[in-house]
Amino acid sequence: MKTIDFHTHIFPPELIRKRHELVHDEQSFSLLYASDQSKLITADDLIKSMDENEIDISVAVGFPWKSKEIFRAHNDYLLEMRNKYPDRLKVLVCFDLSVDGACEEFERGVRNGASGAGELAFYNEAPGEIALINIDEIMTVSEQRRLPVLIHANEPVGHVYPGKNSFTPAPAYDLAKKYPENKIVFAHWGGGLFFYNLMKGEVKDVLKNVYVDTAASPFLYKPDIYRLAFEIFGSEKILFGSDYPLIKPSRYFDEMKKSGISEDDMINIKGKNAANLLKITSLDCN
Repeated sequence: MKTIDFHTHIFPPELIRKRHELVHDEQSFSLLYASDQSKLITADDLIKSMDENEIDISVAVGFPWKSKEIFRAHNDYLLEMRNKYPDRLKVLVCFDLSVDGACEEFERGVRNGASGAGELAFYNEAPGEIALINIDEIMTVSEQRRLPVLIHANEPVGHVYPGKNSFTPAPAYDLAKKYPENKIVFAHWGGGLFFYNLMKGEVKDVLKNVYVDTAASPFLYKPDIYRLAFEIFGSEKILFGSDYPLIKPSRYFDEMKKSGISEDDMINIKGKNAANLLKITSLDCN
């Protein structure tokens, strides 16, 4: 079985060097990375960690910059690193959805080898008119090409932390309902969206193409979340994502074992589901 980490973050060296300058110009970046304790790493750093943690493939995601110049530079770096490490990295391009031209950037990324879009997020504001237009265009392209879109979501209760916003299960559900044929991955367990799969009526059908990832789970939930999510949502709909460098993969694997889930469930979450979603056919995930 090969292990795939569906949610990691890498940055171009140039942007890392400009970190303290960027926190003054980009509100979302400042929210998450104003503190030097929030690590910024390059693709080479990620590959080193993957080797240390026995991760075969990682999906590296972009950041929702407002500046077209910056998000193009970041996406260029992702695509370059995908070509540098073709057997180790898949990439999702990103941009602020409130900026004109977001879909054009998505299409450019796809033409050059991106596996989808992400981690799209609404850290500071609810989607406005431009964002709604961009979402519609991006969902049209991603549906046609059968590419996943990774979207930040969080729980509506509990402690406050950087990046926690109003994109909770309710708007996530509305988005899934509007685009029922899209492969949508909601990060961070979808903020608990999977729980509503227990409901009678339309919910199960609305969520038929929805996945959730485990990013930041050790900071948010007890290990029981794995067993309960598998029982409610199905082990084929859950993707291992570490949010590295936020948390090391080993913490997730330890919690999976503590949760008591089966070996088959472990195989699904650690690689088989992501391989199916990304159309990776060369992996031995059985």
